[in-house]
Order: sequence, then structure tokens, then C-alpha cells
Amino acid sequence: MINAVGRDIPEEILEKTGKEVFQGVHHFDGYTYRKHGPLTTSVINSNGSKLVDSIHDVLVKCGIKDGMTVSFHHHFREGDFVVNMVMKEIHDMGIKDITICASSLGKAHDPIVPYIEDGTITNIYSSGVRGKIGEAISHGKLKGLAVMQSHGGRVRSLVTGENQIDIAFIGAPTCDDYGNCRGIGGKSDCGVLSYAMVDALHADKVVAITDCLVPFPNFPAHISMTRVDYVVEVDAIGDPKKIATGAAKPTTDQRKLMMADYCTKFVVNSPYFKDGFSYQTGVGGASIASTISLAKEMKERNVRMRFGVGGLTKPMCDLLINDQVDCLLDTQDFDLSAVESVKNLKHFRISAGQYADPFNKGAVVNKLDFVILAALEVDVNFNCNVVVGSDGMITGAQGGHPDTAAGAKCAIVIAPLLQGRTPAICTDVTTVTTPGESVDVVITDYGIAINPRRQDLIEAMKDVDLPFKTIEELRDIAYSIAGEPEKVQFGERVVGIIESRDGTIMDVVREMKEFEFEE
Repeated sequence: MINAVGRDIPEEILEKTGKEVFQGVHHFDGYTYRKHGPLTTSVINSNGSKLVDSIHDVLVKCGIKDGMTVSFHHHFREGDFVVNMVMKEIHDMGIKDITICASSLGKAHDPIVPYIEDGTITNIYSSGVRGKIGEAISHGKLKGLAVMQSHGGRVRSLVTGENQIDIAFIGAPTCDDYGNCRGIGGKSDCGVLSYAMVDALHADKVVAITDCLVPFPNFPAHISMTRVDYVVEVDAIGDPKKIATGAAKPTTDQRKLMMADYCTKFVVNSPYFKDGFSYQTGVGGASIASTISLAKEMKERNVRMRFGVGGLTKPMCDLLINDQVDCLLDTQDFDLSAVESVKNLKHFRISAGQYADPFNKGAVVNKLDFVILAALEVDVNFNCNVVVGSDGMITGAQGGHPDTAAGAKCAIVIAPLLQGRTPAICTDVTTVTTPGESVDVVITDYGIAINPRRQDLIEAMKDVDLPFKTIEELRDIAYSIAGEPEKVQFGERVVGIIESRDGTIMDVVREMKEFEFEE
């Protein structure tokens, strides 16, 4: 069946998942439902402690068995230890057919690939996957499906009961013996526990894993003892130094710095740049650089930001230090400066649900003026791909991309015209992650395209000295330099689903086709 972005979703996938095809960003506006609640075990006759000796023992207490769903958060990013230690124990116990429901999985979790291959793990729900897990899924080694969800879409699936977590594992930088968790303190600070807050509300069993046990009460708790069943103390839950890895680093690339300058010039000449504006940026090098250049413009023009949202990095936190923003709303910290900034009284933690759930009574993303995003590919319909590489390999994550693009008044995507020798501006993206109806502006190193849907922005920019082009012109320049790429050849089997934030199917990911080469 053809969906609203022109993707043909196989009938067997619709039947298998019970999902509908994507029908537009606002299709479910006003939808009414009853929230799903977890099974809850009361604690009346207590010895005053929820401590359990080991992960093995806590799995036994939680009744681990074949076919269960376990969840994890990724606030430690590439420094996370929790997923691997829990999944190793589940594997060693001989448990099979596990579904992982993680806020994201990365290269730190490469060691669980053998558990995919031997059937310990058969389904994955995640914002995205990187590294060897992405390779394994792309090559058809996962028995079931990998369902890629946005951060808001993941919350929606838990709140509605579409996904039901049997056991949630929360890596807690500090925790007392009764389960009060905080994202700061100890040796493994990660700042916030925004993704895990949602799991603690909706999982049947909640296990806090900590490497810093502190005296009761560990207040103010970021996740309350009223939500936690058991506590396990281990040697280490993560390495905070590896939070700022990969894309979450500032750039010195002149091309990216030029795109950041284009972005800032566009922002300050738009109708939304005025006292009290709101702003979020991604963690790509150009996105981070755009925040730095915007801060200079704000100072020169005496314009103040009302609130910044994130995934936060040092440049956003510097706005708070320099008194250029009233407050920060935080769902994840991407470097240690952001982790440290959480101690500021105007730096507020919010849950992933408050941030981006499309099925609550109004998420923060709906109050955004600007969001600055990155993309692997953008097509002539402004559809974006942030999950599947142009070679067909699953290599990225939706994160909050579709959520913020849908909510913000002005969604700007920064992408180089070429990724290596591959056009990033193309006729059709490999896989649609964020629909073009949500994307307002695309900024490249060769020019800027405004979505024709946004005639108001086109009119506002008519006298601005920036290299404006149509999206088709940008594609043609890319093709003239690198040639028109051949379409990726996929096999027949669907190995993954790109889920829209409302739970419908945006696109599917097929198994990479294996080629035989003659000797």
C-alpha cells in the first residue's frame, strides 16, 4: 500500500504488525485513547531494602523467561556498560526470543551481536542502531524485525501499550537501597535520566543498576523509589568520557563552518528571531557550530532566547552561563559540560514524554521556533533519511529528528551536498525517516533551498544575501559533480521498519543484497 510519502509498504508487513501506513504528520491530531498501565507489585511488609546481590539474581526475581521484552536507556552513549552486562547474563541463562526495547543502541553494544545470531535476541525496538548491530540487521541476521522509532514515538508506544516492557534496566549514576535514582553524583554522571523516566512508569518490573550506592534518601530523586522494584550494585555502569563521541563533537571543517554561518544568517533574518524565541540544535558538527555563531549574533543584536531544548552540548549550556537564555530543558547530555550544567537551577530535566510524545496533551517540541538538524540524505520532496546509509546499511538513529521537525515553526536541515562522493541531495532518499512536509529549509555548502510549502519564508528571504536555490538545482549540482547514483539493490526480505512518530509505517528496510564475485 502506498503511504503519504509515496513508499510502498508490503501488505504482509501491515498484517504482521497490525500497523497502518503513514497518512500525514497531523493525521492523529485529537486522537483519544486510554493510557496503558503496568503490572505493579505492592511493597507493604518490607525489610527496608530492595538490594539484590547480582544481575543473575535479579533476573530470577523478575521471572525472566523466553519471549520477554527488556528495555535500556542510552544516556551513556558509547560509554554504556549496562546493555552488555545484562544481555550476557540473559544469554548465559539460556533465555531465548528476547525483544530489546532501547532508546538507542550504538557501537558500544557490538558484543551483543552473537546473541542476535543465536536467537537470544529476536526483535529490536530502538531509535536506531550503529556499528555491528546495524550490519547484522542489514544482513538479515535478526530473526524478527528491527523497528526504528523516534524518541517521541517510543514513548507513545509505551503509553498506549503497543509496546509492553517486562523488565526495565536503568543505569543510575547514584541510587539508594530503596531505588531512588539520580543522574548525577558518583563516578558515572550522565546528567539526566529522561528516557528511563518513561520506562520506569510503564514497565512491569524496574531494576536500578548503580555503581554508586548512597544512603537513603537519594533526594531529589529523578526516578522515584515508588517505581523501582530492585536495586543491584555493580562495579561500573558506564564511562562518562565516551558520552561525547562521534557526531557530538565541535567541528573545524571549513565546509561545515560555512554551512553553520549560512544557517545563522537564515535564522536571524527569519520572522521568528526575536526576544523570547526558542531553539534546539542537533549534535552534528555544523549544528553545534551554528549555535556558537548564533550566540554572537544574539549578543550583537541584543536578542534573548526564552528556552533551549536538547540533547544539549557545551555551546547551548554556554548560553545559560552567559545569561543569553532564560532556561534549558534537557532530555540528554552530549558532553561533560552539559552534564555539569545540570547543576544549574535554570537547567531543567524533562522526560522524553514531556519532550516529544505526540500522544500526550502537548509536548515541548510543539513550542519550538527553530530546530537545526542533520541528515544523511534529503530528496527533492524534502524527505530526510537519517537511519540507512546510501549503501543500504542501517547506520543511524531517528532520535528526535521527526519529532522536532514536526513541532518546530522552522525546521532547518544542514547537510553537505556530497557525503564523500555520494550525493546527499538526491531524487529519492534510500529510506524516508522524516517526511518532507515537516522540513522547511535545507542548507548545503552549495546553496540553500526553502520548501515551496513555506512561501512565507521565501518572501521573508527575498532580499537576504544568501545563495538560494531550488532543491532540484541542488540535486542537479550534486549529480553533475558525482554522477547520479545507482539505486541500492536490496533483497526481498523486510528486516526493519521506519515507524512514524504516530506509530504508522513511514518506510521499510530490506535486507542488503549479497553479491557473488567471480574469481
